[in-house]
Amino acid sequence: MKGFILAVCLLIAGVTQAQSVQVVENEKEVNGVLRRGQQLSVQLDPKTVEKTWKDYLGKKAGRVKTSKGVMTVEGAVIDTISRQPLRLTSVTGSDAQGSYVWWNLDMGTDYITKESTPQEYAAAEKFMRGFARQLYRNDVFRQINEAEEVLKATKNEQDRVVKEANSIQLSIEKNKERRKELEAELVRNAEDLKKLEESVQHNIKQQEASRQRVQDMQKAVEAVRAKLLEIK
Repeated sequence: MKGFILAVCLLIAGVTQAQSVQVVENEKEVNGVLRRGQQLSVQLDPKTVEKTWKDYLGKKAGRVKTSKGVMTVEGAVIDTISRQPLRLTSVTGSDAQGSYVWWNLDMGTDYITKESTPQEYAAAEKFMRGFARQLYRNDVFRQINEAEEVLKATKNEQDRVVKEANSIQLSIEKNKERRKELEAELVRNAEDLKKLEESVQHNIKQQEASRQRVQDMQKAVEAVRAKLLEIK
């Protein structure tokens, strides 16, 4: 149950985080060259951000090449930003603000910046925010799946406990029935013992009467023998 509550709390936290997306313009040195670009910060796992960003670029911009942690897309086609193919350079990582995605877009004649190309810059920022929304949606779905797994496990545990309680109750009922049977058997045994004791006493009386009859018969036989001896 505690695990389920924790999963729900994480889910709520994920939804709250999804409302906070920051995109800023800054410079970053890539392959020894200082470049100006945009940086998106999110509160998610860096490895997940990197993998998702690479997949996202592959679907939205073109084939992604990776070398020493630097992603590039030659001739990137992103119609929402520019009608002309772009040379895209990007890196991901983490800092004090969380995980980040940084990119630089080269239009061939100029880099996309807030000052020189405000329209393209706004479109590029919108692109990154769209990626952030997908990131958070994926994370929320992941947390939902985890919460559902915890809920399933919690329900299974509840079913087990209920089943165990039913089993214990059944054992108690069987024990009560067995106790009643034993008590009835004890009563029957006591009655049987009483009858046996009465039979023993009756048998003793019968033995005494039989012994008396034997003695009487012996006396009668002796009397007859005595009379026989008197005849000469």
